Amino acid sequence: MMMWWWILIPVVLILAVFMYNGLNRRRYRNTENPMDILDNRFAKGEISKEEYEEQKKTLNTKN
Repeated sequence: MMMWWWILIPVVLILAVFMYNGLNRRRYRNTENPMDILDNRFAKGEISKEEYEEQKKTLNTKN
């Protein structure tokens, strides 16, 4: 009976750490809004000025 506690306690601690890390990841993932992402893509040169303006217009009409 005593052996089960030596197995159960570390398993519960490991699960708690994984669950805590998962909640933190979700919290940080939602901090950027679509306009921030669009601005970053334009600044990095991933999209052209025309694409930027078109997507910016699309985002602003949805609000």
